[in-house]
Amino acid sequence: MPDLDGRRFLVQRAQGPYVWDDHGRRYVDTALGFGATFLGHSAPEVIEATKAALERGSMPAYAHALEEEAAASLAAHTGDLSKVIFVNSGSEAVHLACRLARAVTGRGRIAKMAAGYDGWFDDVAFGNAGSREAEMRTNARPVKNETMLLRFNDFGDVDLMFNECDDIAAVILEPMMANAGCILAAEGYLAHVAAVARRHGAIVIMDEVLMGFRLHPGLASHHLGVRPDLATVGKAIGNGIAVAALIGTPEVMAAFEDQRVNRAGTYNGNPVACAAVKSSMALVDKVDYAAIAARGETLRADVVKGFAEQGIETCTSGYGTVFTLWRGPRAPANYKEAAAIVDPVFTVDLHLELRRAGVMSMATTYGRYYLSASHDREALDLCAGAFRQAAGRMATNSRRD
Repeated sequence: MPDLDGRRFLVQRAQGPYVWDDHGRRYVDTALGFGATFLGHSAPEVIEATKAALERGSMPAYAHALEEEAAASLAAHTGDLSKVIFVNSGSEAVHLACRLARAVTGRGRIAKMAAGYDGWFDDVAFGNAGSREAEMRTNARPVKNETMLLRFNDFGDVDLMFNECDDIAAVILEPMMANAGCILAAEGYLAHVAAVARRHGAIVIMDEVLMGFRLHPGLASHHLGVRPDLATVGKAIGNGIAVAALIGTPEVMAAFEDQRVNRAGTYNGNPVACAAVKSSMALVDKVDYAAIAARGETLRADVVKGFAEQGIETCTSGYGTVFTLWRGPRAPANYKEAAAIVDPVFTVDLHLELRRAGVMSMATTYGRYYLSASHDREALDLCAGAFRQAAGRMATNSRRD
């Protein structure tokens, strides 16, 4: 994170939609633990539940009822993906999903979206946004070890890939290409990939670590009309407590029960994490998702209007609860377009000006702005005002240059 006026940013505490720095200044937070704290920082119910679990014993080493209760509360929100295995991070969940797919299909290759982020394990840490491979400039499909890349929103490339290779165990999909700038899936694209994959005997894995429980109290894929065989979830399911899960249909997950697939992990399903999941699942049922989305859409419109008033043309991509701001009149429909119009200098300058005005944001190249269920009218008004101030200062600085 860049320094502002020679001062680095250190968080002192976080509560609701706000964070405080080590000098006591309060900021509206739009990073929200990279999307993890969907209910808002330090949601009291989650904190109390995890405190109680900690006091009863954080690491018993034996089976405990809370793990079953947490799994049941999660599965109650995920439809036919009714089997749950807890792990500690989204990267672990994706890694386990790939291992399961290989065991079930007897195949070796995993296909993922070029410019998608599905964790840091070797199986999928390839072709992330910003890499040369993600651009897929030639007809030669990028492959590293057992991982191959697929062009997001390219219907024809799906058929081409499966015609090229008969050893694909699974395709990993994301409901939205968040790490490439909140690029939305074209209408029917996700369903098309899933249908082609199944026709060729491959497992469909939906990586919902970021988007799960952000559009409704469940999987974004189900909300969008897609039914995967497996899904990975994290972030929102624990509201800031380190926990993730692999969920799947009983037929596919049976490979764990008959020991075709090995799994282990000292901290998997620990009481503190399970308490966070159970309490978070109870809270998401009370969230007014439509109201949050509407507030976010209003903010997106206000941001674009504020820049337009300063003579700077911008647009947004994504949803009301997570979006990216772009320079120019049209948001990208795929990664090729995103890479062509992304402006890292604009992103960093905006981050610094927002910080000056009392809003914290992600300073990454393809940055995102998150809203939580705790972002009330006061927080959103502060946020909109900060964007207007930032737009004005950036326009002034540009004229000086």
